[in-house]
Amino acid sequence: MLNAVAPATSAAFVLLVCCLVLVLMFEFSNGFHDTANAVATVIYTHSLDPVPAVIWSGLLNFAGVMLGGIAVAYTLVELIPPDVLTPPDGNPAIAVLGAVFIAALFWNISTWYLGLPCSSSHATVGAIVGIALANSITSHRGLGAGVDWGQLRSVLESLLFSPIAGFVLAAIVFKAVKWTIRDKPLFEPPKPGERPKWWVRGVLILTCSGVSFAHGSNDGQKSIGLIMLTIIGLMPLQYTLNMQLPADHVQAVADATDRAMPLIAAFGDDQKQQAVQSARSLGQRFGALRAMSDIPEADRRSVRRDIYRVDAELKLVAERKAASPAQKAEAGQARQVLKRSVEYAPDWVRILSALCIGIGTMVGYKRIVRTVGERIGKRGMSPAQGGSAELVGATLIATAGLHGLPVSTTHIVSSGVAGTMVSDGEGVQGKTVRSMILAWVLTLPATILLSGLLFYLLAG
Repeated sequence: MLNAVAPATSAAFVLLVCCLVLVLMFEFSNGFHDTANAVATVIYTHSLDPVPAVIWSGLLNFAGVMLGGIAVAYTLVELIPPDVLTPPDGNPAIAVLGAVFIAALFWNISTWYLGLPCSSSHATVGAIVGIALANSITSHRGLGAGVDWGQLRSVLESLLFSPIAGFVLAAIVFKAVKWTIRDKPLFEPPKPGERPKWWVRGVLILTCSGVSFAHGSNDGQKSIGLIMLTIIGLMPLQYTLNMQLPADHVQAVADATDRAMPLIAAFGDDQKQQAVQSARSLGQRFGALRAMSDIPEADRRSVRRDIYRVDAELKLVAERKAASPAQKAEAGQARQVLKRSVEYAPDWVRILSALCIGIGTMVGYKRIVRTVGERIGKRGMSPAQGGSAELVGATLIATAGLHGLPVSTTHIVSSGVAGTMVSDGEGVQGKTVRSMILAWVLTLPATILLSGLLFYLLAG
């Protein structure tokens, strides 16, 4: 249906503006859903009042988005099949964008309304996988060929193991704190209106700052790639390719595609013939250029599509047992060169993403703060428990961001709080934990099903 909308028409422009509004709403929901976990400890323990806490968290999120790179953003985008990401007929991928944003936004708002710390990362990954599966079915390709299972496996592993690591490590850190610091108020839930000691407040503000910055550098990136897809549809001539790259990049692309062709021919899948043709076309085109700006405006979409097609096949080299270490390294180097042309984000896109997260945090933090502070453990959260959970959370989230892996701030912090409750011998509230686990288990299948059905209907 929407794929039949002609590019560069008023209808396409209006639909893309709607997609941009949806992705900004999703990033807004990320703020009141995920970032609220970062401020839960300082607000619940009265270390900071709500208004300064969310403003400070918003500023650190902003810094994290601006300084954290874009590896996580495009890790998710690369889960979308190349021909769906950049349709061969030049149409903007409106059906993709609409399905992703509606499915993820619906799940975010539903779980937030119930007060459940659920993951925006999970929702986004599920929505993208649903599109990949639906595209495999509609294009009559096997599911193994239509979905980048290797990429998906690494994403799911990071989403699965990070909460477990958060639970275990926070329990250990809390136990170590309890053994070394003999200060009874540090291990008791705050009394109404009573603030912790100055140094305890300082530690909690510091850990909140760490989680907020790490959240910006990881969760804050997740929508940047999707915002870029929308912007490319709205203004393809300006943003389809990174036109700010230096002149020597064009020769690097030509050299990379020459190296890519024999690797794709040897280790590619059922799409390798098309990818070899795309690599040959890119090599000839970039070999004749002096600068990125020399690419004709009418050809920029096809160049982007060819780059993603070649990149998708080069990724397979790393998964082939028959490929030698040297061949795998060569494929990785070629991918890095090619991706520089299409994987980037202007500063104003990062600023837009960061502002949406910050505003969302200020609007809807209360439900999640109450859940993290009071409903996970059998008694309220103490300053030592909150600080331990956030110290571990900041470390895990920042580490994952450096490796380009999307993780859930929500799951890491909330599981860390649960770990400290168990470590303290107080135990957890079974009903809340069961609801959190159920939401965690249902997020992927629910968003996969919803986005797949939406994509099938919108693209049909």
